[in-house]
Amino acid sequence: MRQVEGRASEGRAKSNGASRQQNSSQPRTSSLGELAITTERSLWKIKLAHRAKSFWYPYLTLRNVAILERLLATVGLNLLELCRGEHGKVADIGAADGDLAFFLEKQGLSVDVIENESTNFNRLKGARILKEALNSSVAIRSVDLDSQFPLSGEKYDAVFLLGILYHLKNPFFLLERLAQMTSYCFVSTRIANQTAEGQPLSPYPVAYLLAPQECNNDDTNYWIFSETGLRRLVDRAGWNVLAFLTTGNTTDSIPGGSDRDERAVCLLQSKIVPTLRAFPNPVPAEKGLGKTTISWNTANGDTGKVCVSTNGGEESLFATSREGSAPANWIRTGSTYEFRLYNSDHTKLLASIVVTKAAQ
Repeated sequence: MRQVEGRASEGRAKSNGASRQQNSSQPRTSSLGELAITTERSLWKIKLAHRAKSFWYPYLTLRNVAILERLLATVGLNLLELCRGEHGKVADIGAADGDLAFFLEKQGLSVDVIENESTNFNRLKGARILKEALNSSVAIRSVDLDSQFPLSGEKYDAVFLLGILYHLKNPFFLLERLAQMTSYCFVSTRIANQTAEGQPLSPYPVAYLLAPQECNNDDTNYWIFSETGLRRLVDRAGWNVLAFLTTGNTTDSIPGGSDRDERAVCLLQSKIVPTLRAFPNPVPAEKGLGKTTISWNTANGDTGKVCVSTNGGEESLFATSREGSAPANWIRTGSTYEFRLYNSDHTKLLASIVVTKAAQ
């Protein structure tokens, strides 16, 4: 179901954090993006050793990694650091053959694949073949995302929802459910700024319902949002937009067809799940004391307390507010610093993170 998102080498791209800027230059592939392409090639060797090419999902899903890094660069975040949190796990939803999940596992992350077996390109046989061939620990779970699905109270540090939203009958339900399960969500989906007849969509918070074969002759395509509609959806489903960019045809995109295809790629932060983050972590090796920036959000509007314990010792107060960020510029090699976010009366631990400094 998932197509490679964004067509980064074509057309123009738009991005925004606090404000939107237009950028027509072709992005430079990052080192992690290059590593993803190398992994893509090695996975294809394994795939073709087990089944013919026609068996496998045809789109190059690992090309998304460079686009995600480009998205995060607009707000100064790091992809792998964002995925490492208190729950120790991420999820790839709508994972096709699991290429992204296996790549993330290779980077040291614990990953769940969540996919609907009945609509998957090869009924999840491809993901299971790769898991065995790679001796992987990735968990593969078949879930109908349009049902009132249970996930047994799972919690994730980040969820990847790439190229899936417009394939869902009930995108509001899924986004609302995920806001209760994860701190961050990467979303990419097709959007449109006008109808095929030229009627404007972009100023309005709307979704266009496709006819069965209107988009790529694929009757699993349902909702194409305007950008305003997508932003309204994620807000009402319980998310803040931390970073946003569009790729492809950003001038006169339409819901159907392939020549006027526009994609939105965004990083969302749950307004429901408390978050505590340190960047960088580990602090790079350097002479003298190291520095990291601690960011937090209680997610419920109440004042929180951030405390720190050094080497398992007594806590000291680091900061007090509902949300914010502050530098910790006294990180030493060989010491361990545990930052903890509490509610206002210090009776409930909302989140915690351990910070260290790399040895020289």
